[in-house]
Amino acid sequence: MTSQDEGGKLFLTKIWKCKSPDCKAWVREEFATEEQKCPMCKSDMLRTMKHLPALVKKVKSRSR
Repeated sequence: MTSQDEGGKLFLTKIWKCKSPDCKAWVREEFATEEQKCPMCKSDMLRTMKHLPALVKKVKSRSR
């Protein structure tokens, strides 16, 4: 399934957003680190929601 298959639909997604007013960084919850620090400025992050397109999970083929 690709993003085109979804017709450009947006889904409410859990994210972590940087608390610093000077930083606009955010990361999807499934890619956030356990320490919940901003990957850009190392400030604390706040859990929130954002409308985003669905991710396409690709399966790696096994080489034999």
